[in-house]
Amino acid sequence: MTELHRSPVLLHVRCPRDIDPAAYRQVIEMAQDVTPQVQILPPAALIADVTGSLRYYRRGPADLARMLRTRVLAHSGVPLLVGVGPSWSVAAMASRAAATDVTEDGGVLAVDPHDVTAWLHPQPVRALDGIGPAQERTLTSYGVHTIGLLAHLPEATVQRLIGGRAGRQLRERARGIDHRTVVATDLPRSTSAQRRLPADTLAPELLRSVTLSLAVELGERLRGRRQAAGALTLTVVFAGGSQVERSRRLPLGASAHTDDLRDLAYDLLASLGLQRARVRGLTLRCDDLVDAATVAEQLSFEPERAHRLTAEKAVDQLNKRFGPRTAGPAATYRHAG
Repeated sequence: MTELHRSPVLLHVRCPRDIDPAAYRQVIEMAQDVTPQVQILPPAALIADVTGSLRYYRRGPADLARMLRTRVLAHSGVPLLVGVGPSWSVAAMASRAAATDVTEDGGVLAVDPHDVTAWLHPQPVRALDGIGPAQERTLTSYGVHTIGLLAHLPEATVQRLIGGRAGRQLRERARGIDHRTVVATDLPRSTSAQRRLPADTLAPELLRSVTLSLAVELGERLRGRRQAAGALTLTVVFAGGSQVERSRRLPLGASAHTDDLRDLAYDLLASLGLQRARVRGLTLRCDDLVDAATVAEQLSFEPERAHRLTAEKAVDQLNKRFGPRTAGPAATYRHAG
């Protein structure tokens, strides 16, 4: 291999923010066809180490990125932004910059390991991967407006301005150094949804409506990802800021059906015995997620349930075509943030 290819080669892939969960999974699977070293970054990104794939495909890093982007676009119609670099932070910055790149490689931006310093240093400090608004304001108030200026500051100075660990980390990234490695993962083992009420409430019917909306959202998400939940955790935040949670496994085994998630969520809410407690918000979390293909579907001898499951598939198709929450139960609470 050439000297260039002895450096790690990472692809940072950004999907559209509103990507359908099923399409996101397809992107993940197609990236995993290129390399097994794919780390999922929900809700719409991933990073892949393709160092070992270059020799197999007999392609350079930029060509491999274009190949992945073309395959996804042809198969799913999803326009990816792909950044190529020798470190996590450089690749992530490159994928963000690819959105405005005007070269013929639109959608793909590759940074050669030998050009990292020349590419990084002229950029504004706000473009540095991982920097926050408060950190940017602090640095610019001291005249540090570019990544190059940050890279040339003494480490002790940056640590005094920003803090020990954060200062050291940002200075390293400004110099093109990032110690993070890609750890192969699949979709997360848990996922959650939350609602913060505009006003503290005592109304039990409102809390049930909020709980239903959470179950509907999570059910649609799991089915889109082709996953199923083995357990649920309900967290209730009270007016004073304190909170309490309850967890329980789904009685009939892992499921992604809204009916099953809703029924257990209602049971968890009832088990809390809320009476005069003012509630500020609710969070419902699905735990122990598994691939839906590994879950045995329970035969139902209840015509009502069979009809609801049929309706569920139709609702999923409507929401996929016309947008999330186009169709769903009338009792869901849609006004919480």
